[in-house]
Amino acid sequence: MRNSMRILIAGVGNIFLGDDAFGCEVARRLMQRSLPVEVCVNDFGTSVYDLAYAMMDGYDATILVDTTSRGQSPGTVYLIEPVFDELDKLVGVAGNAHSMTPVNVLQMVRSFGGRPGKLYLVGCEPATLENDAGDLELSESVEAAVPRAIERIESLIKELLAADQNAKI
Repeated sequence: MRNSMRILIAGVGNIFLGDDAFGCEVARRLMQRSLPVEVCVNDFGTSVYDLAYAMMDGYDATILVDTTSRGQSPGTVYLIEPVFDELDKLVGVAGNAHSMTPVNVLQMVRSFGGRPGKLYLVGCEPATLENDAGDLELSESVEAAVPRAIERIESLIKELLAADQNAKI
């Protein structure tokens, strides 16, 4: 029996598609910070299989970090709690290994017979997902959202670890 919960922070995205690199950049910056030992941060990029298998590795909570188009202003940061058992309501098609979306990864976990712990998505509304100039930088609005996303993730980590400690009392 473990004494404390384990949390996976998974940055996802494609660094060659403008703001789609948001999750990768957040993960990169989080790796440079001092985080609790219960937290594992990884930049999965577009590695759907690696992320799916990591999510089935006994983590109590997974925080996915990705761009998320919800129709708000570019740079808007969201905290979404997807429900694993309601994936079919979110997307009516099966996931595939060439499409890295949180729903597709969760569908892959389910198809492997896995069941992740608590799920969270920290998303950011993109300004652009392609960059004709070959520039590998985030747009100004999404770049400005990275520190806000990190702050939200660190706050969520504290909440999860405090709730875990309170549950043991």
